[in-house]
Amino acid sequence: MDKIDFTNPEYYENRELSWIKFDQRVLEEARDKNIPLLERVKFLSIVSSNLDEFFMVRVASLKDMVHANYKKKDIAGMTAQEQLVAINNDTRDMVDTQYSTYTRSIIPLLNNEGIYVIDSHEMLSYEQGEFVDRYFMESVYPVLTPMAVDASRPFPLIRNKTLNIAALLANKQNKKETVFATVQVPGVLPRLVQIPSVNNAKNFILLEQIIERNIGKLFSNYKVLCAYPYRIMRNADLTIDEEEASDLLKEIQNKLKMRQWGEVIRLEVEAGIDAKLLRFLKSEFKVADADVFEIPGPIDLTVLMKLYGIDGYDHLRYVQPVPQKVPEIEPGEDIFEAIRKSDIFLHHPYQTFDPVVDFIRQASKDPDVLAIKQTLYRVSGNSPIISSLAQAAENGKQVTVLVELKARFDEEHNIVWAKKLEQAGCHVIYGLVGLKTHSKIALVVRKEEDGIRRYVHLGTGNYNDSTAKLYTDCGIFTCKESIGEDATAVFNMLSGYSEPLSWNELILAPYWLRDKFLYLIKREIKHVKAGKEGRIIAKMNSLCDPGIIAALYEASAAGVKIDLIVRGICCLKVGIPGVSENISVRSIVGNFLEHSRIFYFENGGNEDVYMGSADWMPRNLDRRVEIIFPVLEDSLKEKAIHILDVELKDNVKARVLESDGNYVRIDKRGKSLINSQRVFVEEAELAIPKSDDGQKGRIFVPAEPL
Repeated sequence: MDKIDFTNPEYYENRELSWIKFDQRVLEEARDKNIPLLERVKFLSIVSSNLDEFFMVRVASLKDMVHANYKKKDIAGMTAQEQLVAINNDTRDMVDTQYSTYTRSIIPLLNNEGIYVIDSHEMLSYEQGEFVDRYFMESVYPVLTPMAVDASRPFPLIRNKTLNIAALLANKQNKKETVFATVQVPGVLPRLVQIPSVNNAKNFILLEQIIERNIGKLFSNYKVLCAYPYRIMRNADLTIDEEEASDLLKEIQNKLKMRQWGEVIRLEVEAGIDAKLLRFLKSEFKVADADVFEIPGPIDLTVLMKLYGIDGYDHLRYVQPVPQKVPEIEPGEDIFEAIRKSDIFLHHPYQTFDPVVDFIRQASKDPDVLAIKQTLYRVSGNSPIISSLAQAAENGKQVTVLVELKARFDEEHNIVWAKKLEQAGCHVIYGLVGLKTHSKIALVVRKEEDGIRRYVHLGTGNYNDSTAKLYTDCGIFTCKESIGEDATAVFNMLSGYSEPLSWNELILAPYWLRDKFLYLIKREIKHVKAGKEGRIIAKMNSLCDPGIIAALYEASAAGVKIDLIVRGICCLKVGIPGVSENISVRSIVGNFLEHSRIFYFENGGNEDVYMGSADWMPRNLDRRVEIIFPVLEDSLKEKAIHILDVELKDNVKARVLESDGNYVRIDKRGKSLINSQRVFVEEAELAIPKSDDGQKGRIFVPAEPL
């Protein structure tokens, strides 16, 4: 039998095309008639937000490769140019579907509910027109800066992602002379403007339509021949030479300014735009036809998130579940005492994130706490954790905070927090040169009667109390000495480049995490060859590492049963004869963003479970500081395995990857409906006593739709 080449490009899906399939799954939620209407509106907005970032980073990176004449093929055997062509085709199809969903489905259903989004100022009634014109003069006109382009006024800088209106003007004295002009739709004003309506309806008009209606008032010496909205997307992928940067914070601040000058990689214009106006825009932005998207509706549907939150339409949204308390932790009680009793498992957003916030808050005030050390990747706008860390430093505690300045699109935000923490007296570090610090760890060092004790929180998600209500993540509290020693070693390594000779429990990237995963996969192969069962279950955000995928193929070929729960990118293919017949892949897209990483290895009956911050991607394994930690206590291990079991039973929000590369919904005929996210909501509620008898509710998988 010939040896199988598990690196064959035919066995791999292109990363970018796989990501587009993920955004298509998000779009499917917007098209699902079983979902409340405003929830569908929300998903339609998320599709646009996702696509924006995809172009600014991934498409931009591919264009850089083409400009550099980079010919190396990816794991699926595609050059950068071939990827751009395929991306262009797939994204155009997706945008067409997105806007047909908006115009043919969402808008009529909104109208049925008395919600109207007027997409043309020509549709306004006389009274509405008067209101809009008055609103323009009083609130909009003073903010606008109209800019004409002629010999003395060069084409202005158009900022990334801003919405603008382009116009062709004719001189009233010399009608043969035409001038191009542009005006930015001000982001400081609401884009969705409510206007007068009758019969309890709610009418809205987009701000660009108000400006377009009154654009003649901005150019009084000219006749407006035509005006159309447009938007550009620039290359926003920062390239930072950390080796040469004497001050990383200042270097990133300078690079952020350069984002506004990046190459234009996409030009969106309103469908039906004047041909002369379009030629002018293409020439000024230096974009090819392939980079122009004519949009058959409002440009930038992220505005729909504002519509999602309008008052008075709760029946069109899900009833948002209230995060439940963690049974082992009573609010307001000594959290350190609770952790000393046993390790504590956290499952967000089904359980509240408050214990994590309270962990740092109590530590900041506790006179017995000597030091607090924490990594921060993305935090909320008004973070209580930041406030507690600052308070701890002011209270005289040793506070060390690693703030990752290179967290994409949070760079500016994190610079502000870093400066605030430094001013409060915290020791702020920015990580290791050339590596992003993506690990989620907090360490509290406390003086107790029997000596120094270290309390540690480890998690799969960011220390962000806002996204903790929206993302599914797991974490543990522990004061195990072995993990405490490792946590200290992690921070010593980050702050002083000192690395211990040996580690107890934590597994770190970029040092030995890759080797550890490969060892665990190969160990399952050995068990199968020894006549035992082999089983791997892995849940993550993305899977695109060639080495890991090849190892999974080898394990599958050997007879190891592998179930993968991958929310987004998956470059692995299923159903390849002799290669991946024992692998299943499913993606869950639901009310919450699936974000936790959990890895299960059967290990001949001695089950191993790991959680942490790393996906199976080259960047996580090779170019980031990541932490994967073992779940050591059996009771916690059972909880992690239960999460995997329920998600593998999900037949409502899960899509299963087929051998043809498509994701399909599960046939539910004759089956009990299981929505894993709803199951976890119910379980969190039932875990808390609802009466004085102290009895907790049972854990169950419901037989009926929730």
